Amino acid sequence: MTARNSRARSAAETRERFLQAGIQMLAGQGVAGLTVRTIAATADSSTIAVYSRFGGRAGMLQALYHRAFEQLGAVFAALPPCTDDRERDALDLAVAYRRFALENPPRYAFMFERPLADFDPDPELRHHVLQFTLTTILGRATPPGASDEDGFTCSYLLWTTMHGLISAELMGPQRNPLPSKGPVPDEQARDELYRAGVRAITHGLAEKYPAGDHAEL
Repeated sequence: MTARNSRARSAAETRERFLQAGIQMLAGQGVAGLTVRTIAATADSSTIAVYSRFGGRAGMLQALYHRAFEQLGAVFAALPPCTDDRERDALDLAVAYRRFALENPPRYAFMFERPLADFDPDPELRHHVLQFTLTTILGRATPPGASDEDGFTCSYLLWTTMHGLISAELMGPQRNPLPSKGPVPDEQARDELYRAGVRAITHGLAEKYPAGDHAEL
């Protein structure tokens, strides 16, 4: 290995440590942990190295945003193969998506909300990752009879259903405790309610776009 290749490998490994540290900070401290100093310390490196790799905090956050979607992509890639049962395929995706969100709620908020007032991802990157998310959902959940335009509508409706249910679930612990256990008191009930919501939307979409002579998307 040449000295040039060795330096490139070292730079890539250092960058990877910073990204892993960022995901770790999100899980442990939320967005408050996304500072150059805390990420450098967690990666056992220096703030100068962060600036060298990313150009500053904004560049670091941009790369971390992209990495979070790469992790979601890995979850999608690990899903079982599609079958003839689109409702089953959609539920498999939805359950994996919820698991991803609950694994690291601040990461999920960083991806789909705006918890940092001074950071908004580059529009082209944001368009790319959201399009990737919707395209993956479209490929697994769109009824065979849907046109390309209707297929996008189906994937968007399924995603917003999933996102709405998950966001409502994640919001609860951020508020003061209710005087009683609330309408959905435990994990099993929340999981069942989520699955029921996904089944309801996918069943409704299947009713609206019944299988016909159209080619599958």
